[in-house]
Formats: sequence, C-alpha cells, structure tokens
Amino acid sequence: MTIKSGSAGNRKTVPRDRFATVAYPQRVTNNKQDPHLWLEEVEGDDALDWVRSQNERTLAELQSDPRYAGFEAAALEVLTSEDRIPYGTIRDGLVYNFWQDEQHVRGLWRRTPLASYRGSDPEWEVLLDVDALAEAEDANWVFKGANMFRPVDSDRYLCLLSLSDGGKDAIVQREFDIESRQFVTDGFSTPEAKQAAAWIDDDHVLIGTDWGQETVTESGYPFVVKRWTRRTPLHDAEELLRGKPTDVGVFPFTIEKEDQTLLTGAVQADTFFTSTYWLFTDDGAVRWPIPPKATPNGISHGRFIFSLEQDWQPAELGFQTGDLVAFDLDAFLDTHELPPVELVFRPSASQSVSGIAVASGGTLLSISENVVGQVLRLEPTSSGWTTSRIELPGTGDVGITFSDHKEATVLLNYEDFLTPTSLLALDSTTDQIDVLKTLPDHFDTEGLVVDQLVATSPDGTRIPYFIVRRADVVFDGSTPTLLYGYGGFQVPLNPSYSGTIGRNWLEHGGAFVLANIRGGGEFGPTWHQAGLKTNRQRIYDDFIAVAESIIDSELTSPEHLGIMGGSNGGLLMGVMLNQRPDLWGAVVLQVPLLDMLRYNLLLAGASWVDEYGSPDDPDERAFLERISPYQNFDPDKPYPAPLFVTSTKDDRVHPGHARKLAKKFEDAGRPFWYYENIDGGHSAAANQTEAARRTALEFTYLMQQLAKPAA
Repeated sequence: MTIKSGSAGNRKTVPRDRFATVAYPQRVTNNKQDPHLWLEEVEGDDALDWVRSQNERTLAELQSDPRYAGFEAAALEVLTSEDRIPYGTIRDGLVYNFWQDEQHVRGLWRRTPLASYRGSDPEWEVLLDVDALAEAEDANWVFKGANMFRPVDSDRYLCLLSLSDGGKDAIVQREFDIESRQFVTDGFSTPEAKQAAAWIDDDHVLIGTDWGQETVTESGYPFVVKRWTRRTPLHDAEELLRGKPTDVGVFPFTIEKEDQTLLTGAVQADTFFTSTYWLFTDDGAVRWPIPPKATPNGISHGRFIFSLEQDWQPAELGFQTGDLVAFDLDAFLDTHELPPVELVFRPSASQSVSGIAVASGGTLLSISENVVGQVLRLEPTSSGWTTSRIELPGTGDVGITFSDHKEATVLLNYEDFLTPTSLLALDSTTDQIDVLKTLPDHFDTEGLVVDQLVATSPDGTRIPYFIVRRADVVFDGSTPTLLYGYGGFQVPLNPSYSGTIGRNWLEHGGAFVLANIRGGGEFGPTWHQAGLKTNRQRIYDDFIAVAESIIDSELTSPEHLGIMGGSNGGLLMGVMLNQRPDLWGAVVLQVPLLDMLRYNLLLAGASWVDEYGSPDDPDERAFLERISPYQNFDPDKPYPAPLFVTSTKDDRVHPGHARKLAKKFEDAGRPFWYYENIDGGHSAAANQTEAARRTALEFTYLMQQLAKPAA
C-alpha cells in the first residue's frame, strides 16, 4: 500500500510533533493579566524591537568568544559537506533528491538514474533551483517537498511542489511539469495555508485547506476535504467530508492497492492520538473498521496491515497495545464490514515496531530491540505470520527511508554514535544488502566509547541511557557533559551519528548523554502513554534520575552538566530549570513550550491537549500550574543562566513562549542569553548557514558555562 498525502508524513498523517498556526478568539485562562502578552504578537514592532536587542546582545557576547568561529566553521563544513548522503525516493529507476550546500543555500531539487546514484559521483539532472526561483520571484522560498503521482497507464508523473515563506508550515502548492522543468500554466495552484493534497488522476486532486468562513480547526489545520477539478476555481471544489472545528484536522490521502487500483479517502484526526479513517465511495464516506488509536502501515499479500496503540478486542479476539495486525482488504471493500483480524507481529517488552516497508519483493518490518535496530522479513503462512531476521552491518539504529510496492529496492539508514551514517540498499527479493553511501568520519572517534546504562526512576522504572565519552576519562566530576532529552509524542531517541556534536563537543573533551525517558517511543505505545497528561511528572522524574545517575558515577557534577532539548524537549528543559536548578550548569531551550496555561491558545496548541492535558479542565489545569515553567519562574531561585533559541517564523511552537520567560529573566535582572532567528521554521533555521550559526552559538554557550575559559 502507498498512502499519499501532501501533508508532511508520519505515522498518523498529522506529524507527532507537527505544531502549526491559526488565529482564533482568545479565551480567558488566567485571573491575572499577563504583563508580557505583547510578546505574543509575532510580528509586532515592540516585540521585534525587543527580539533584535536580545539578538544583538547575545551575538555580541557569544560570537566574541574565540571558540565561536571554529564551532561555526566546523558546523558549516558538516552541514554543507558534499559528502553528505543525498537521501531520495525512487521512481521508475530514477532517484529524486533535494540538496543544499554553500552554493545552493535554498537548495536544488534534482534526480539521477539509480545506476548513477550507486556510483561515487552521480550525474544529477536539476529539476528546480530554489535559489534562482526565490530571486526571480523576490520571495523567501523554502522547499517543503514534492507530491508525485503517476496515473495508471501513464508514462509520466504529475507533481505538486510545496513552497513555504521563510520555513513556515503554511505552504503554497504549485503544479510542476517535471520534464519541461516549468510550473504548469493554469495548473493546480493554491494560496498559502496549512494544507494537504492527494492526486486522484490527471484532472482531479483531493485537497484540505483553509476554505475561509471558519474552515480550519482550533489547531490551525483544515477540517473540510474536497475534490478539485482541473481548470476550475478552488472555491468550486466538491465537498466530500467535513470534520469539526475541535478536531486536530482532516487530511486527504489515496491508497494504491497491489493491483494499482486507487482508493481515495481522508483521515480525521479527532485528537492528536486518535483518528477516524474514511473511504470515499459512490455512496459517500465509509469508515475504515480500525480502532481510534491505530496507524495504517501497508498492504501486503492482500492484507491491510495496521499497528495498534490501544488494546482491541474485535469479534472476541484480544489484541494488545503495540501489536501489528491485519485483515483481508478486498473483503472489507466488498462488505464495508470488519473481516476476521489476524496477528502479524507482537513485540516483546523490550521491543517496539518502528516501521513497515512493502516492496515488490516482499514485506519488511523494522523494530527496535532495547533501543537497537533490527529488520525482519514478514511472511504469511497457513498457520500465521512468520518473521526471519535480516543481517545488518552492525548493532546500531536502522530505519526505513524509502519503500514502494512497485520497487524492489528498499533504502535503509544505518548509524550509531561513533559509526558514520550509511545508506543501505536492500533487495527485497533476495535480502541482499549493499552499501550505497557512507558518510566520511566527521570527527575523531579514537579513544571514544559508548556505554548503555540504566537509571532507576522514583517509581522503580528502569530508564536506559547512552553515554558517549573518552575511554580514559577521569571520574572526578569534572567532565563537561551534555544531556539530551525529549520525552513526548511517542518519538524515540535512538543512537545516531552527529558530526556537529562530534566536532564541537566530543573532540573538545565533552561527554554526551542520550536519555530514553518515558513519553518517547523507545518501547512502544505504553512507554509513551505512561507519561500523558497528569502523569507527566514521571517523564521529568526519569530525566532527573538519569542526571543523578551520571552525577553519582562522578563522570560529571552539576557545575559541569548541561542539558538541551527542543520543542517538547524545550518544555522538558524549562521544567528542569524550575524543578532542579541545582543539577545544571547550563540549559539550552530550543523552540520551547513554556507557558502551559496558554499553550492551547497559541498556534497549534489546541492539538496537544491529549499529550499535556487541557488548561480548561480543572484537574489537568491544577497539574499544569505546578509544572508550567513560565508561571513557576521564581526570581529568587539560583537558576543557571539559560540560552533560549527560537524562530519568528515558527508556526508550530509560538516564539512567545521563549520570549516571555526570557523577559521574566530580564525583569528579574537574572543572566540569560536569547537568540531568535527572524526566518526559519520550527527547526529555527531556514538554511544550513543559519543552522551552523545556531549550532555555534549553542556550543559556545555550553563551553563557556561548563568548561574552562578559552585560552
């Protein structure tokens, strides 16, 4: 099965960490007026004047450090290296790739034959130069992806390109002719909005967008899906499905069966973690018979495969959270009723399902075993599904980067902390693995070791974590150590190779720690669900337990221990700043959530109440009041001086979160650093040059706070 949608892809169509924007009436959430509400005006003159003054101060202080220039140069070298792996998708023997470097800051969309791609110097054909387009149109374009579709019995692909102003999630979509390398005159073209589209055929697309007249949800996503005909006005499109303003969003998709029959439908994200899938038929929309907490994974051997994030008991059969299950697709299409359901794979307590690859030569399952990746082949038999393990080149993390039921080649990404990332080509017919691309060594790993250890949280739960350090480190509490965490939205943190951390931290004697705390997806849905809403203190206790464990080992000490996290991880950093300021010498808050009593009113915050709880619910509000970093700021606490990093163009997490807490530090006369990229989206960087600057600022700050002064 191929599920296609113009929305940025993930397991629920609405990405786990997809934060977006919308303007809607503000509700009263505090008895006292917030004196810093003016900083929530994203483009307000006063707010931007404050931002620019903080940027100027922070840049002056950090860029004057003699280490800064080296950090920036190293980061830029890694981020723009020609030796980076050009990840792509395969279509009819051609690999399509988007590429950025020093000469092409905004990037090139390009392609090359698979045979050429396998070589050391592929011959790329440039389809779109985004730098040239931005200059020609005097626009701040950021490339957000290509939605390609080949109709049955056609030898050419249709294409919708997504472009963003400055990196926002809001995009425009414009039809592009791949062969002529030109935008199609009078082709499909949309105004800027949070939107998603899926091709039906040459002349029709499904689209969910802002139709005006209150047709976006409180989270900023569309809730009306229509069928749009070529050469007709967008507003004349035929409505097929209407959700509710309280939904997260409604997004169209198409499903291509193994016989190339195209099914059309939409996913109605009722909440962030529950969805209703609809099939469009001649008689209207029919509901897919899967539970609310389930994710479609593919069609294999005529079965519709999906994973469960909840226990489920259809027809007296019992399935567990985390199971992979399936039913006969044609049987459902004939009756529109749930056919018998079969178990495909049940992960153990130490495993979680990472992904499914359906290819022309078979079906592969990617899993995590104690935070280490494996790939299994799935086969149905008369007595049930069987698995067989495919040998990998090592014991690091592996992920599926591309698969398609029309292509035999499956692309896998393999890496660990000290092994440069490799792109592997797996032949789905033979299980043979070839190494297509391998990163060069971006940093010196000689003398470095990786330990996987366990901390014990206050409730007795064992929390694994990784330490990357020098083998000869002296355990006297003096090692500058960076602890990274996330803990939310079922997002796992797996071993990964980072040239920027290696060059700018490990080579300078620092140790790096990755915490696999609850809230993430390292051990499946139950690991995530253990920290939802009013149980969220477990996540924070886990992180503190990891910190105390490494301090107890005498690898480091509070004055040499720094922490970093972004987005939901930025909330984690804010809570840690408040709850245990005594444990940290430095705190980096990247695009953070911090005002948890107003988060649901800012941009896409309304979509996250299933994760955090609602400020409108008395019990959940009482918990949020206890942990909200903004409300719990105490000018008399011995805070370490934090670094806030955010972006004006971020239309996922509102920059007001970082602005307002930083302003409280300023009002209290407490030291802090603040940098807000005026462009850039949720990554806080619109291009690699800006990303290198942000990285250099962070590591300069960390070295200043945790290590010896520069010579």
